[in-house]
Amino acid sequence: MKTVLHKAQTRGHAEHGWLNSYHSFSFANYYNPERMHFGVLRVLNDDEVAPGMGFGTHPHRNMEIISIPLEGDLEHKDSMGNTTVIRQGDIQAMSAGTGVEHSEKNKNRDRKVKFLQIWILPNKVNVAPKYDQITLETPLPHNTFYQIVSPNPEDDGVRIHQNAWLHLGEFDGPQAIDYPLKDKTHGVYIFVLEGHCGVDGQTLQKRDGLGVWETDALHFKIDTGHVKILLIEVPMAN
Repeated sequence: MKTVLHKAQTRGHAEHGWLNSYHSFSFANYYNPERMHFGVLRVLNDDEVAPGMGFGTHPHRNMEIISIPLEGDLEHKDSMGNTTVIRQGDIQAMSAGTGVEHSEKNKNRDRKVKFLQIWILPNKVNVAPKYDQITLETPLPHNTFYQIVSPNPEDDGVRIHQNAWLHLGEFDGPQAIDYPLKDKTHGVYIFVLEGHCGVDGQTLQKRDGLGVWETDALHFKIDTGHVKILLIEVPMAN
């Protein structure tokens, strides 16, 4: 087993007034040659957008872009004709393919919106752009990992053009839980959203990230309290 640990306080940080963003990997003005990606996971941004503000219309190509709202309402518009609002409990995925333009804005003028922005390199380039959005079961099943992204249209979650799976898990300790990898050549990036947990002997706190590869399963230990975890399983080479 190999690992790479990214403590929360070591992430890149950008404060633009309207946007407060933490970067697990190199992004925009944050450049760290040791944090360019984890396998095909290219971006994991932890964003907070001020009331009524947002990202203006901008282009993307050949990237799988996933948004996970954590708090508030995020309005999405794109050149495919989609105008939607995503909220906590929704998952959004956009395959940029041959090219798409979109904007993301805080729908509300009285409170912030918080969300995760994830970019994954695709295994097919120049595909027709597509948009997908789902609302998860409410409340999420506790004490299990719940699939939210998959490459397979028949699976739970939104579909992307990559052999990658994303899972959310909410746990109330004490307990132990295992996550078997879909493919033993893959790696998993673990991102703790709430609480703290142990992973194969490594203790992770809120907003810590841990990349693990060259293993076929992860072993989690939840000691006390409420814990929320995001798992991103990806190929280590595209």
